[in-house]
Formats: sequence, structure tokens, C-alpha cells
Amino acid sequence: MTEAVPEAEKGWSAGSQAVAAVVAVGGLAALVWALGGSFQQQAEDRTPAVCEKSDSKQRSKHLSGAQLCTALNRPDLPMLLGTPDEYAQTAYGSDATITSADGSKTPAPEGNVDLDTYSLKLSVSDDDVPVADMAAFLGNGAQKRTILGHPAVLYSDRTVALSFNLGGGKVDTGPGGIARSLMVARDAKDGGGFFEVSIWRQDDVTPDDAALVRVAEEVLPEVPGWTAG
Repeated sequence: MTEAVPEAEKGWSAGSQAVAAVVAVGGLAALVWALGGSFQQQAEDRTPAVCEKSDSKQRSKHLSGAQLCTALNRPDLPMLLGTPDEYAQTAYGSDATITSADGSKTPAPEGNVDLDTYSLKLSVSDDDVPVADMAAFLGNGAQKRTILGHPAVLYSDRTVALSFNLGGGKVDTGPGGIARSLMVARDAKDGGGFFEVSIWRQDDVTPDDAALVRVAEEVLPEVPGWTAG
């Protein structure tokens, strides 16, 4: 599966270095710009990053990446993460699609926010697979939870670090850190589909599960279409 890489909004210097983490979450690959790249705040701009506006008229049936970004990029996000002195340095949504073996296409929107310490992603799945079935698929390390009255699964995934010189085109790969994710059923009866909140750290330290849960419990009720458990 090929994921689209966002185009850079600002120019790169010939000798600049970029670092990215490829995170396999729920069987999908997500490319997250972590340093010096597209959507990065300018060094002199100390205001928190904001998400692009959502075109709700065009996105009446499915959530958009902009809507997910807006829900995730809360003013109190640094406090929820336990890093109150930080702020959102990048914030953006993407609206990729997944092509199945039969050729059908499914929207795969996600919102992304990067701070100094943490990176976060909020995504949604509209399929009919219950979270309980996903827990079995994710293996013995997955932990069943309940979040806001909805069935959920907490699990880990490994990131793969990519570093490349934008002037010379050389790309190096290496082991990254651990991403922790909460897969939360869209409804309390676990009738299929889920929201997923993922966090990982820039220093490759294992993320704080308590921080992940705090973020999920505050963010998910703000996502359009969320139903109370």
C-alpha cells in the first residue's frame, strides 16, 4: 500500500536534513514529518500551529482530515500530555483512501499534531469490523480497555526512523521508538468501525499510557459523529 506524502508548504534549503517516522498502525503505514519538514513552524514563529479549515459541505458523508486535526489540536493538548510548556509545532490533516483487493476505495482521513516531545495521530475507520475482533488480530500484547463506555484496545507498534538529505537524496533507515495506540469502537455496542488515537515520542522513549488515555477521553467526544457510551 502506498501512502501519499504531503507536499511541502515551505521551501527546503539544499543541505537540510529531514527525519520521519513510519508507523505501522492497525496494519497501515503512516508517514509523519518530525523535523524541519513540511508544515513546520518557522523558528521565529512561536504561536501554536493551526489546522486547515474543513469544507463540511464537501465532506458531509465522511469525516475529513481537517475535522480530525481540529479535534486533536486542542489548546489544552500540552497539559493532557504532561508537557505544559510545549505547543503544537505542526498540525495538519490528510484525506487518503484505501484501495481494497476488489478495487473499492475507502476514505482514510487522519489528523496529525507534533509537539517537541510527542507526535499524535487521530484516525477513523468506517469498516464493519468490531474492535473485539481487532484485539484478537493484534496479538497477545493488546490490552482490552473501556474508554468513555466504548470497547477499546490498547496496543504497541514499532516506528521505523527515516533520515534523508534533501540536497543529496540519500536515505537511511533505522529502528525507531514505540508508538502506543488506543483503538476505540465508534459505538458502545461495538457494531463495527473505530476511532484510533496514537502517540509516540521524538526521543524514542515509550509514551505514557496515562497521557494517551487523557487525550482520547477529551478528544473523542469532540469528533463529529461520536456517540456517548
